[in-house]
Order: sequence, then C-alpha cells, then structure tokens
Amino acid sequence: MRWWFYTVDAMKQTHTPKHLDLKKDTALTITWQDGRESVYPIAHLRRLSPSADMRELRKSMKKNPLTILPSSGGSGQVTAIDAELVGNYAIKITFSDGHATGLYSWDYLREIDPAINPDGRVKSDDAPAHNDPLGLG
Repeated sequence: MRWWFYTVDAMKQTHTPKHLDLKKDTALTITWQDGRESVYPIAHLRRLSPSADMRELRKSMKKNPLTILPSSGGSGQVTAIDAELVGNYAIKITFSDGHATGLYSWDYLREIDPAINPDGRVKSDDAPAHNDPLGLG
C-alpha cells in the first residue's frame, strides 16, 4: 500500500509524512516532510502499539519481566493485514494476530523510530494507568 501526502494540515503534529509505503509482511517505510526516512519493522509496530492494552502490558513487563503475554491466537511472524489513514494525523494498522486498536499518530511514529529509539522507550508508558488516570492510587 502506498500513500502520498501533498498537503497535511495535521492536528498540531510536529512531524508529517510525505510518503508511506507499507510492505505488509516486513515493514512500514515513511518519508517525512523534513526528508528523513524511517523504516518500522511490522513486529516493532505491533510491540509498540499505542493502544491502551499494549501500553498497560508494557508497564507490567517493565515492573515484572515474567509477565505472561497474551496469546496471539496464531503462530509464526506477525504481519500487517490492513492499514487506513485516520484523518491527517495518524494511521491505524490491523495485524495478523487480530490487534487493531492502536492509532499511530505521526509524532508517535517519530518517537518510536527504530533508528532514533532502538530500545522502544515510549514516554506515554510512564503516564498513570487507565484505571487510575489522575495518578492517585
């Protein structure tokens, strides 16, 4: 799948793509307006999904490396089944294991760029849990 962006009036996004190229079995490649090219392996995108459930799972794993991972319902390598643009600010990817709830904003994708952030540290993972949004618990 390929998308071209000619003008992007994104919702206060710092970074905007010029071109997206999704190879469903390997990677999403983004050419940014500033000329940088980022390549995101599909497994990297799945592991760093910005969805609430994955954010909480990453927090649990950080606290306890022996956290039991949920079953993916399949075997083998995870792939992208589909992708759709969400307005001018994000892309939603459906993965072969059924996960489809993460909206990858352009700024989030820049944050998790494997070339810049090989450890996959995500700032939002340090936010309070969804069951304690004010951080009082």
